[in-house]
Formats: sequence, structure tokens, C-alpha cells
Amino acid sequence: MGIFDKLGKALGTTNDLNIEDYMNSAEMENVDVMNEPADFYIKPLTLQQESDIQTIENELQKKNIILLNISELAKRPNTLKGLVDTIRTYVNKINGDIAKIDEDKIILAPAKVKIIKSKKGLNQAGR
Repeated sequence: MGIFDKLGKALGTTNDLNIEDYMNSAEMENVDVMNEPADFYIKPLTLQQESDIQTIENELQKKNIILLNISELAKRPNTLKGLVDTIRTYVNKINGDIAKIDEDKIILAPAKVKIIKSKKGLNQAGR
């Protein structure tokens, strides 16, 4: 215990900080203390209902890439198709891109970000 710790205890001003409590607190929920804030993020989201589309549109407007989990709607294919069509229309409107990763996931890219959808395209794009 250093001199400042002893002085703080004597004055009753010690502030023991439990790092676990601090990291789990609500105000730290969206803070990455290890890195500087990024300009854009890759965000995992789940499509469960129509109201989720607004969140998706907001994230794309912020130029974030979305990994969209669609497994919740797999049992309701007509609903899933309608919501994905709505999302596809929006993505095309903003000049973004959309691609299916697998049966449960779709990737959504914001404006001016394109997804290479085949290995053949990788060679053609020169990347």
C-alpha cells in the first residue's frame, strides 16, 4: 500500500475499483477500452420481426456491415422472403450489397461496399 493509498484511507476518500464491476456496468456496454473507436463496424443482428428492418436500415446508414441471422424466421418462409425482399430493396436503393452466407446468415453491406460472391469473381476483380 503506497503513501497515497494510506492518505486516502485516513481521509476516507478511497475508491476501491473492482474492474469486473466496472466493465460490466451499463455505461461500459458499448465501449471498447482496448482500441480507439472505429469509423465503421461489423455488427451481428438477428431478424425476428418486421420492426428489425428499421434497426438494419439505421446501421447501414451509419456505414456498418451487418451479419444478419435469419434462423428465427426459417420456420416462416413466406414472412422471411417478404422481409428479405424489403431489405434487398432498401440495400439496392442506397447502392449497397447483399449476399447469402449460408442457410442462416446474410451479409449486408452499406453504400459503395460490394461483396464478391464467387471465387471466380475474386480473380476477375483483381483482388
